[in-house]
Amino acid sequence: MRITVVRHGGFAGMSREWSVEVTDPDDLASWQSLIDQLPWSQRPTSAPQPDRYIYRIRVSRRRITLPEQKVAGPWRELVDRVKTAAEG
Repeated sequence: MRITVVRHGGFAGMSREWSVEVTDPDDLASWQSLIDQLPWSQRPTSAPQPDRYIYRIRVSRRRITLPEQKVAGPWRELVDRVKTAAEG
């Protein structure tokens, strides 16, 4: 399973991308549990705020774009976990 997080925008308009390929069966169960908690069907209704980031999150065929202020709870946990795994 491939998980990708792209952050773009902000004051400088910079983009960053983090990606992790989960292949270990033990890790897969943990990642899948987190992914199943995500509210994929609850699309944000608020517009992005100026000079804040936009996050594009992709897990297999599932995709969502969230303004920075909506990256909370399980979304924040996923973003932080992908960043840590990709950088570590």
